[in-house]
Amino acid sequence: MASSVIELQDITKVYQMGQVKVHALRGVSLEVERGEMLAVMGPSGSGKSTLMNIIGCLDQPSSGTYLLEGKDVGRLNDDQLAAIRNRKIGFVFQTFNLLARTSAFENVMLPLIYAGVGRAERRERARRALEVVGLVDRMEHAPTELSGGEQQRVAIARALVNDPAIILADEPTGNLDSKSGAEVMAVLQRLNRERGLTVVLVTHDPTIARHTQRIVHLHDGRITRNEMVAEPLLAAGGEGV
Repeated sequence: MASSVIELQDITKVYQMGQVKVHALRGVSLEVERGEMLAVMGPSGSGKSTLMNIIGCLDQPSSGTYLLEGKDVGRLNDDQLAAIRNRKIGFVFQTFNLLARTSAFENVMLPLIYAGVGRAERRERARRALEVVGLVDRMEHAPTELSGGEQQRVAIARALVNDPAIILADEPTGNLDSKSGAEVMAVLQRLNRERGLTVVLVTHDPTIARHTQRIVHLHDGRITRNEMVAEPLLAAGGEGV
């Protein structure tokens, strides 16, 4: 499919735990179209995190093929994989992963420092990313001075700063109250709608999943259901964030 940004073909992942083999993924095939917003749901141990790690080029499958924008990820070396993670994919985690003694602004600039972007450009790009998530007025605050929802929006700004094609969000609302979670979903929906970003998120919360266009259900390492969402929920505050 020409418009597929992610194409998984019969992906398996087996971990060796001492004498025991753990089959985390058992023949997963999945296509994600460019500009789609998709949720992956399943109970603990279903393979959700393993699937996200493979999509994010943080782990390699035991067998099967993964095409990212038409390129066979299995044929890439470590440097090429690192370049994809830095430029193509923005990661958002449940635990925010912000540096505690560093301002929001400096946290967002970090990926640009690693990418070798000059000081003036990285300051401008970090400011723009914080503006997108509605936090430019809080950019000099440390994470400890921000609410959980604000910290997650800083993490989204950091994920955006290298202008990725894909956002991978692992339980992005898992540590938030419902109001903060709605703010975070509003940002992700707006990025998907206005910028055409492909968003893949893992969630255990069916209400959060209904904010996407499609829900893929995983159980015991297999896709058991693949459902389109007829009317995705619009996160409260979506226009104001």
